[in-house]
Amino acid sequence: MTEKQKMLMGELYDPLDPELSRERGECRELCLLLNASHLEQSEERKRLLNELFGAKTDVSIEPPFFCDYGRNIRLGSKVFFNFNCVVLDVAQVTIGDHTLFGPAVQLYTATHPLDADERRRGLESAKPISIGNDVWVGGGAIICPGVTIGDRAVIGAGSVVTRDIPADTIAAGNPARVIRSGSQE
Repeated sequence: MTEKQKMLMGELYDPLDPELSRERGECRELCLLLNASHLEQSEERKRLLNELFGAKTDVSIEPPFFCDYGRNIRLGSKVFFNFNCVVLDVAQVTIGDHTLFGPAVQLYTATHPLDADERRRGLESAKPISIGNDVWVGGGAIICPGVTIGDRAVIGAGSVVTRDIPADTIAAGNPARVIRSGSQE
């Protein structure tokens, strides 16, 4: 099994593998070009976004934006990333339609072994993140590996989300906890 296959299956893998290093390098180049582009609706910017995510997308991104691979991010329609967002997409990140990310939001699928000997060997693994439709993630929030956020949830600014958040709730804090359920009107 290749290191990439191990990575995508959530098993321990070597992130310094040449194939993975090359793919991250290509992604960094695309992010640099994207972050240097100034015209939101230009054809060149649309081409860069489609290449970065490996599919046609109508995502709106305020630069700078950073990710590890890009192609492990599955975007719904009308997704918005505000300034300075980071997505460590070692595992799949799924984002639903009409989802909004405030400035400096970070999504981390990457994780490291708790065992010091395994960490010394340079191994890591990942757990996927899933974010539903119509979600709003406030500025500076961190979404940790393996988290699922349900449809229409709101994550308060500065929150650290370490476990699943149900649909139709507002969660905030460190660690984030549900502070309101039901209709948010």
